[in-house]
Amino acid sequence: MTYSSNLLLGAAATIGLAIGGTPALAQTTEQRHERGDAVVRSLNGGARQPVLEQMRKDFPFLAEATEAYALGDVWSRPDLDARTRQLAAVAAFAALGELPFLKVHAGYALNIGVREEELKEIVYLTTVTAGFPKAIAASQALSELFAERRSARAGARAR
Repeated sequence: MTYSSNLLLGAAATIGLAIGGTPALAQTTEQRHERGDAVVRSLNGGARQPVLEQMRKDFPFLAEATEAYALGDVWSRPDLDARTRQLAAVAAFAALGELPFLKVHAGYALNIGVREEELKEIVYLTTVTAGFPKAIAASQALSELFAERRSARAGARAR
């Protein structure tokens, strides 16, 4: 299937239509948004996702599509647990070189119990699947994330 076909299918699912014009999902848009919000909160310690909230202000359609389709329809599917899903996302974003998304999903992974060492293994695997430049860039993004989290914990302890 081509990239364009995938986009078309994704858009059709987002608006609740199958390619043949019949409803693909029986859920309401509100239910899909609620599921998406629940996914984010389950990964983010009960908090909303700041990037998504900013997107709501500047790009409301994109934010709605992300929450309803990506999070509400795809991320909430039952056949992968949250841990496996986050490891897969981190690996995909590392291989694609999408470092801001890698940091968000690596943070979620850490929030749900994935260890730093496991995320480092994803970087090592990336050398094989996507090459050393992508792996090195991913390692730098993870190092930043690890340092940010350590600093935040130290600041919280100092209070």
